[in-house]
Amino acid sequence: MTLSLRLRAAIVSIALLAAFLGAWHLATRGSGATANMSPEYARLMGLTATQGKSAMPGPLDVGAKLWEHLKRPFYDNGPNDKGLGIQLAYSIWRVGLGYLIAVIVAIPLGFMIGMSPLISKALDPFIQLLKPISPLAWMPLALYTIKDSSISAIFVIFICSVWPMLLNTAFGVASVRKEWINVARTLEVGTIRRAFTVILPAAAPTILTGMRISIGIAWLVIVAAEMLVGGIGIGYFVWNEWNNLSITNVIIAILLIGLVGMLLDQVLARFTRMVTFPE
Repeated sequence: MTLSLRLRAAIVSIALLAAFLGAWHLATRGSGATANMSPEYARLMGLTATQGKSAMPGPLDVGAKLWEHLKRPFYDNGPNDKGLGIQLAYSIWRVGLGYLIAVIVAIPLGFMIGMSPLISKALDPFIQLLKPISPLAWMPLALYTIKDSSISAIFVIFICSVWPMLLNTAFGVASVRKEWINVARTLEVGTIRRAFTVILPAAAPTILTGMRISIGIAWLVIVAAEMLVGGIGIGYFVWNEWNNLSITNVIIAILLIGLVGMLLDQVLARFTRMVTFPE
């Protein structure tokens, strides 16, 4: 019996994961080599020197710690000790708000750029100048003018999300087949109605592709932004746990960042498939 491609891919993925976890476990096993030292020096050196245990946690250590977090995801023991559920919720809220503002700005503006060669040429120098600027380069200016670290992080998410959506929307609108637009004009369909009934459905897959790229970039940037602004969020959690030398929590945060990023991407990918039709 021939196995389907999806089933074979799943088997290969599981095998690769098992190989990775096995290699990780072997690489982080205790060496067994210990040294005699004073109690004070032993406390400084940690388990690596006193018990021969690797400083890097193994998959079993990470799994046990992850289970502890999952049992209490929303605990709150003060400013620097909150559950991972709270940290992720703050990050997702910041990304969602900054991304939503970018959608409100980028898609109508992209429509105007795509439909009007005059506006396209007039705005092109500004877009080409602003687009290459790293979103984090705006952070000092945002902190100085807004004077609120959380809103500054949302502003940075807006900045990094707006360009892929704007450019993809403009490209998608400008690429709509001229025959369809001419037919609409022949039928005396007005500009607004033409934009919603002809151009938007035709450009929707390209617009959704830009939105999908933007959400990926936004989720990448929020981690770095929260490391800078502090407070609450998965990025600050990573930085705080690094300062506490809790590599296990850092690894758990990395895994959760990847998982949430994958889920956000899959949601936009599903929307893209819903608006894509063969011609």
